Amino acid sequence: MLTIHLADEVRRAWDAAPLAEGAVAVEGTRIAAVGTPAELRERFPGARERRWPGVLGPARVHEGPLPEAPSPRERVHAVLKLGAAAVLAACVDTPELRAAALRNDVAVLPAARPAALVPGGRADLAVFDADGACLATVCAGRLVHRRR
Repeated sequence: MLTIHLADEVRRAWDAAPLAEGAVAVEGTRIAAVGTPAELRERFPGARERRWPGVLGPARVHEGPLPEAPSPRERVHAVLKLGAAAVLAACVDTPELRAAALRNDVAVLPAARPAALVPGGRADLAVFDADGACLATVCAGRLVHRRR
């Protein structure tokens, strides 16, 4: 199923100029397109739409130790709640943490990399409000966190 994520502002990369009233089309685990809502609605008629307040951009790479929590699953979920969909391999240093990350489709990277919304790239998205709080995280095309 194809989903178009719409937001007040979309950033292809966090250091790039924003696209006002932007949209990202996601098909499965991949980004199908980035553009304006009108462009994507025309290109993908009948797609499901999900509207987000705030700024939509690439999910972050969590570069430090995972937050403390009672279980490896909860530690990984704490990272998702921060708007990250990738962690560094050095920070998931136990088999249980690595398994929890992989079960949740969190990318385990050998080194940090710039995050960007690129057609054909993995659909890792995050939405942040004006105060910088994460409102939602999409990991490999799947909504894994939504602040209520």
